[in-house]
Amino acid sequence: MANKIIMPKLGLTMKEGKIIKWYKKENEGVKAGEKLFSIETDKLTNDVEAKEDGVLRKVIRDEGEVVPCLEPVGIIGSADEDISALLSEIDLPQVEKEKKKEDKDVAVEGKRIETKRDGRVRISPVAKKLALEHNIDISEIVGSGPNGRIVLEDVEKYIEKKEKIKTTPAAAKLAKELDVDISQIDKADRIRKEDIYKFHRGRRLSEIAEAKEERIPMSTMRKIIAERMLDSWSKAPAVHFDIRVDTTRMKELRQQLKPVANITYTDILVAITSRVLLQFPLLNGTIDGEDLIIRNYVNMGVAVALEDGLLVPVVKHSHMKGLKEISDEIKDLSYRARNNQLTTDEISGGTFTITNLGMFGIESFTPIINQPESAILGVNAIVDTPVVENGNIVVRSMMNLSLTADHRIIDGAVAAQFLAKLKEYLENPALLLL
Repeated sequence: MANKIIMPKLGLTMKEGKIIKWYKKENEGVKAGEKLFSIETDKLTNDVEAKEDGVLRKVIRDEGEVVPCLEPVGIIGSADEDISALLSEIDLPQVEKEKKKEDKDVAVEGKRIETKRDGRVRISPVAKKLALEHNIDISEIVGSGPNGRIVLEDVEKYIEKKEKIKTTPAAAKLAKELDVDISQIDKADRIRKEDIYKFHRGRRLSEIAEAKEERIPMSTMRKIIAERMLDSWSKAPAVHFDIRVDTTRMKELRQQLKPVANITYTDILVAITSRVLLQFPLLNGTIDGEDLIIRNYVNMGVAVALEDGLLVPVVKHSHMKGLKEISDEIKDLSYRARNNQLTTDEISGGTFTITNLGMFGIESFTPIINQPESAILGVNAIVDTPVVENGNIVVRSMMNLSLTADHRIIDGAVAAQFLAKLKEYLENPALLLL
């Protein structure tokens, strides 16, 4: 029995999905569990599998189309099954109109011709016949007829102009190699090789000097990021705080653990910050209407930069996990984030976020809060810095931490106390053993 294939709803917040790729073509066989099509959703790309064996009888929505959740995108059934009843339930005329492509190549007697703006070359039949006899690319001719239509006189003038041009054999050969139209070279006598070179160089310089703009549609991920950043910026009265931390003991801890595990500074920060947040629950809380949600657990988001955006996978209950467990989980989540393998659950439910730009040499920045969270911690580069210690100038490895906090729930004094406590633990990690 034929069934509609619908755009799935993969999460509570998902409203629509963009079809990235159909893995099957119309009238191609499909087995249950096979990848049917790929969709781009809220920050993730997911493959949708067929739920039954059959044949993909109809592709209703094309690649690149954005479809609301639970709307039909195709029909699956047996090869000889009548699907007219299902088709009648779908507004196919409108869908087909959307799917119709405006720009198609026009075929003329087996020869493909470059299209004009509305998808076809306007040319009279007699002019077309003469152009084909002389093997002329019609797209090079400027029409003088109504609406730019090419008439016989236009083709005759084009042929006459080309025949009048005198070219040395070497120049003609070079013009062909460099794709130079010799009719565009203004010269009274014979065109030579150097004329072709000069024209070609001038054309290339013109192309390089020409100011160009390219309009690229935003990906679903970029649109979601833009919407959420604007929402956060307009919703939360954010206050920014910076504190400088001596990373000497953190470095020593990494070296001591190296034989056991490859621990990163982010791993240490996640582990220590998770425990400190339990002492400052407002930074781990959320505003919901006129209520505050206060938690006795921490789900730590760790920002991962991708080629076309940003994902924040979440280490659930990070306050209860050991350093190696946190390190292994962050490595796994980061790898799968870069390979589109995360589930919706793995990027949701965060209560606090850490974002690290230290590897890029950044020494201070103001991260934007990842709503509906109330704070975010930015991690910066570790820099050898001269500091005064017991009256002497010594060089220490110092790192700035940049905290952004929602002032609706977090006062400046609370944020400052949190950073002071975090600094204390980072500079003396052994305190966590007490």
